[in-house]
Formats: sequence, structure tokens, C-alpha cells
Amino acid sequence: MAVDVIAFNGKFQGFGTFGKNITSVAIRDNRFVKFGQDNEIKNLADASTKLFDLHGRTVIPGLNDSHIHLIRGGLSFNMELRWDGITSLNDALYMLKIQAARTPAPQWVRVVGGWTEFQFKEKRMPSLKEINDVSPDTPVFILHLYDSALLNKAALRVIGYDKNTKEMPGTKIERDVNGNPTGLLIAHPNAIILYSALAMGPTLESNDQINSTLHFMRELNRLGVTSICDAGGGFQRYPQDYRIIEKLHKENKLTIRIAYHLFTQRPNEEYDDFQSWTKSSKYQDGNDYYRHNGAGEMLVFSAADFEDFLQPRPDLSANMETQLEPVVRLLAENKWAFRLHATYDESIVRALNVYEKIHHEFPIDSLNWFFDHAETISDASIERVKNLGGGIAIQNRMAFQGEYFIERYGKEKTLRTPPIKKILDAGVPVGLGTDATRVSSYNPWLCLYWLTTGKSVGGTQLYGQENTLSREKALELYTRGSAWFSKETDNKGSFLEHQLADFAVLSKDYFSVTDEEIKDIYACLTVLGGEVVHASDEFADLNPSLPPVSPDWSPIKHFGTYGGNKVIAATSYHHCDHHHGSHDLVRYIYGTEKHSEWSCFCWAY
Repeated sequence: MAVDVIAFNGKFQGFGTFGKNITSVAIRDNRFVKFGQDNEIKNLADASTKLFDLHGRTVIPGLNDSHIHLIRGGLSFNMELRWDGITSLNDALYMLKIQAARTPAPQWVRVVGGWTEFQFKEKRMPSLKEINDVSPDTPVFILHLYDSALLNKAALRVIGYDKNTKEMPGTKIERDVNGNPTGLLIAHPNAIILYSALAMGPTLESNDQINSTLHFMRELNRLGVTSICDAGGGFQRYPQDYRIIEKLHKENKLTIRIAYHLFTQRPNEEYDDFQSWTKSSKYQDGNDYYRHNGAGEMLVFSAADFEDFLQPRPDLSANMETQLEPVVRLLAENKWAFRLHATYDESIVRALNVYEKIHHEFPIDSLNWFFDHAETISDASIERVKNLGGGIAIQNRMAFQGEYFIERYGKEKTLRTPPIKKILDAGVPVGLGTDATRVSSYNPWLCLYWLTTGKSVGGTQLYGQENTLSREKALELYTRGSAWFSKETDNKGSFLEHQLADFAVLSKDYFSVTDEEIKDIYACLTVLGGEVVHASDEFADLNPSLPPVSPDWSPIKHFGTYGGNKVIAATSYHHCDHHHGSHDLVRYIYGTEKHSEWSCFCWAY
């Protein structure tokens, strides 16, 4: 049996190899063909077989994010300053100051999701004064979770917000005593004001969007991700905003397997969109790299609740059912899978009433339909989901805003947000993900940390042992579990013969490191279909080439990605002549350019 690739001297841990001493795998035609011990598998090699020594590292199936916004996020990834993983507000503001000086007009500095004030040692958000001090001239837009956005004065001028600007329904513009906007936009609870303000900013040129998407995929590869379900998203129009990812697919440049959904953008005209799409698009059309995965997460605007825990839970509109029913009937009749954004059980109950009615006409129990989020789903609703053959895609949104949930609803209700063990015990399929990039970070290890420790990224204990999972079970849900949501459980997500040869070799042993170390794990080697798509550390010579980050002013080019790719390399105290006393002195590593510079933080004092 000739094989293309043999990876040996590893510790293979995933569904199919848990509890077994598997150290080697043989790959042929992009698929696993045999697992075993080194001597056994290496005997299958011939002169053409590639051999990869895994240096005794832990190997897992490629991670699969069942809810992420890669297609939309890729178009803007290179233009966003990432505070993901930054542990000091002082550091975050310094990055903002540097990037404001680097950003040419008419571009903005944007911090769009991936952070919460609870990750900072200061445990607070930046003030509008601090943002205006570090960037008086360059527009700055900072998105905070689902609840607010901070804009400096330059950004307010550019988008034209003044004392005459009217609020959209369900939103609030904070104003000073003279009625002028301060720069704080508030979802009350509708987040449309946040996203519409963001949409007023400039976009990247087409070539830069291609580059940006390539670098976003590589960043996910660096963290061990090989597959995703793209949940569509607000302002992600079909087919216009899918053209970049489709171009890369046609050129065989995808390094992430993508199952994409179609997300309607037109309130009160949703049925027309899906009627048109069911005629022009074929469900599951595509291949192992890029495939159509159905409708959602927005089916009708009236069925989408809000997940801003700083605000009371809003009731869905009275006409929700009359709008949702024809859309779901259309999808069921055409045998399309669908997903629905639902935070609260009150929303889930009403949607299930519609689903059960349609199920009697057009059965949906074989469609792999599912709810997204479901933080407060009840036991009764879990059973109803099970009876209809549905699933639940769970993301670590509570890791970023669990503190707000505790403040509003109390510790007792927080203990089961969502009740993942109850869901699993009921036999409902579960897949894990991040819901990146506008709120949660895209880093999958934060999700695995949250689910196995019960802690938020700020360290608050949200759950006890009754609602946390073993590391093995959490990994299974992030690999094999997520594959159910694109009807690919038999094709990927496990260490089983004949499945797609997707795997990640880890920087640390996920199964033995301390809880806090889980958040710092990355992949030293990521393999997609037997081909290396990312390599670092002792595997660095295998790293595929990637065009330099563009445009030149990109924050990613300067600061790197998650945690600034360890932007802050060393901190010490240094006497500064500009002010009396000692101040932090920080050395920055500039992304992949490997340059460094010492800079004083005296501006902040």
C-alpha cells in the first residue's frame, strides 16, 4: 500500500484514538489510511513518501469552529487593531496611539471585537478622553461586545453625527449638556447603530481584501483550525461579499474548509431573498473545501433576539411567527438546513412552535437544522429540539460577558448558560465555536478554556463541575461535534481511517498543562488534507509562503495578531526624563518584521 505522507513520533489524541497509544499515521489521497505505532506505519513508506517527525508532540484533529464569520472578517482583518489577548488597558491604548500615527487618511483605526474590559488588569474600559488624547486627528472606532461603540471626535466628524442626528429605534446616542454626541453609541438593545456606524468607514481595495483573507485563514491555521461553518452576518451580502472567498477557492488557495450560510439583509423581505436563493443556489453544492450549508443565522429579523446583557431581555415582536413560518416552510420544502440565532429560551420556545407545525407538513428531523447560542435554553426546549432532530451550536460568548449576566440575572441562573451537560445528556448534537470576530476572539483555545474550567477570560468562575466538560469531551465537540453541523461527521473531525487528513500539532500538551496555559496553546504544525498549511518552531522550514501583509499601514503588519503575537516582549521600570518617577518601558516586536523598539509609556500619566 503506497502512501503519500507518514507523520510519526507523535501523540495522537482525538475521537478514534483516545485511550490508545497511537504515535503514527499514514496518509494517501488527502485522507488517513492507517493509524498505529511508528515501526508499523513507517514500513508503509516508499521512496516517494514524505516523512514528518512530530518530535513527540501532542496531535489533535483539526479544530472546526461551528460558528464564525470568516468571510466577512477576512475582508477587514488586515485593517483592524486586535486587542485579543492583551492583558493591560495601558498596553492597548499605547497600541492605539501608535496605530493612529501610522494610519493614513481617510482610513480609521478600528478595534472590532475580540476583547472585554475584564481581560485587562485594570478591569475597565478606555474612556473617551483617553481615546481622544491618543488620537485627536485619526478616526477611531472601538466596538465593545454587543452593547456599545466608542468613537473619537474625528470619527464623529467623518460620519456626520451631531446634535441633529436622530437615534434609530432601540438605540441611544450619548450626548453632552449641549446635545452634542460624546462618542458613545449604545445598543438599547438593538446593535444596528454600532454596525451601521462601522459600515460608514472605508474598506480595503480588492487586492488587499484578498491578502487580508489569506492572512486571516493563516492565523486560524496557526491556532489549529482547519474547518469552519461561516454563519453569514450583518452587512454580509450574498453574492457580492462572497466573491473574494470564491476567487480564492477557484485558485485552490483556501487553507480552511468552509461551509457557508446565506444571511438575509432585508427586513420584511426575507422570504423573497430565500425564495430567490433556493432557485439560484443548490444546498450542499461545492466540495470538501467550500460548500453551501443552508440558511441563517438570520431567517427573519423579527425572530432574532439581542444578547446584550447590560439591557433587559427584549420580547420578540408579535408578528414573529407569521414572518418566520413561511420562510421555514420554504426551506423545509426545499430540504435546506437552517440555523437561527437565539439567545433566550423565550425566543427558542416561539421558534419551536413554528418548527413543530411545519414538521407535520415537511419533516425537518433529517435536515441538521440548529439553534445558535441558546444560553438560557430550558430542559423542556432541549427535549423539543431533540425530538425534531435539531442541534445546538455553542460559543464562548459568556466568557466575554459572563460578568454582565451575573450582575443582571444572578449567579444561580448563570450556572447553566448554556446547560451544556443537560444538552449532551439529552443526545442533542453540539458543536463548539467562537462567534468571532465582532465580539468574541477567534482563538479557539479560549473557548476550550471556558468550557473545561467554567471561567470567563477575566477569571470569574461562572460554572461548577456540574456544567463543565473534560478536556477530551470538549475537544471532541470542537472537532467531530462541529462536523455534524455541515453533515460531515463521516468525513472529518476524527482520527479514523478514510477521513480527511486534517490535524494540528500543538505547542503544549492540551491534556496535561495547567488550566491557564490552555489559553496560550497554538499549533506548531497544521495539516489540511495531508498538506502543510502552517508551520512554526521546529517545523518552521515547512511553513508555506504567504504574501506580505498589505496595505503597509496594516495593524497586523505592525503588531501581529492574537496578543499582538506577543507584541509586548519584555517590561521593566525605567526612569523617564519627561516626567518625575518611574514608568513602564515596553519592547515591541513588530509582527513578522521582527524589528523592535523601546518606547516610554509616559504619555499615559
